[in-house]
Amino acid sequence: MYINQAYKWKNESWRYLVGTLIIFMLGWQLIGAIPFVVVSFFQAENLAEFMTASENAFASLYPPKSNLYLFLMMTTFIGGFIALWLTIKFLHKQTFTQLTTSRKKIDWGRFLFGFGLIATLTIVTTIIDYYANPEDYIVQFEWTPFIIMFIIAVIFIPIQTSFEEYFFRGYLMQGIGIAAKNKWIPLLITSVVFGSLHYFNPEVEKLGDIAMVYYIGTGLFLGIITLMDEGMELALGFHAGTNLIIALLVTSDWTVFQTNSILLDLSEPAAGFEVIIPVFIIYPILLGIMAWKYKWTNWKEKLFGKIVIPSQTVSAETNTIE
Repeated sequence: MYINQAYKWKNESWRYLVGTLIIFMLGWQLIGAIPFVVVSFFQAENLAEFMTASENAFASLYPPKSNLYLFLMMTTFIGGFIALWLTIKFLHKQTFTQLTTSRKKIDWGRFLFGFGLIATLTIVTTIIDYYANPEDYIVQFEWTPFIIMFIIAVIFIPIQTSFEEYFFRGYLMQGIGIAAKNKWIPLLITSVVFGSLHYFNPEVEKLGDIAMVYYIGTGLFLGIITLMDEGMELALGFHAGTNLIIALLVTSDWTVFQTNSILLDLSEPAAGFEVIIPVFIIYPILLGIMAWKYKWTNWKEKLFGKIVIPSQTVSAETNTIE
């Protein structure tokens, strides 16, 4: 059982509270942001401009679709990822494999399937929409900025998405799960918190609060496939595929990823309908495909069952099995 993995290591609640502060505040928000803040300081003409720009994550200091801005934004997640690794290694005495999956080793085939599934869907639907509504797109492809962006995206976007998955669907899912002694509470809390952290994305400003249905729904979808598959591999691949393909393929003036992608989307989003389709139509279909491929059963127990404390647990004092 995926959440039960935490019982094999040091798992007291205070460790997860301290670990969350280390990962989120110290690693991601503080240390990870240092390169971004320092470069942005020198980009600004004066302190007043720097302070004003800080209110919109320094985006106003960089030209539209700036590769430098994308690079700096992605490097913030490196600090979080390092803090996560140090926390599970030294505070919990846990391995990355045990945080990733209940299997003996990470199943990279599942990662590739999750990645390929959403990548194929995104590419196919974008091509169909491009030919159906050519007036909504501009081909903005330029070799030099695209290649630079491609290198940045391929290296750093998987770090960004993996950090989010390991923190929400991994660390918090396990920590809240063993504290709540059930599965639905960590599934719900991690989904809501994950979605809420996207509240200040430009998509929410453009579409309104209804965009939160998509973000929370996506968190719920990723949490469900993690619990049903007893590991994070599908969620890791799916999240990486979503962000990477979008960054490379299509951007718009109102999305969080302002990239030198192949296409620029000029259309005005229809708030409501376009938000509902992924959450209530596409995600259930994808769940069905994954359930069929990996023969998922016992949905009620895996999503709503209780967490049973194993007969053998780890001693907090000696770190040995008792």
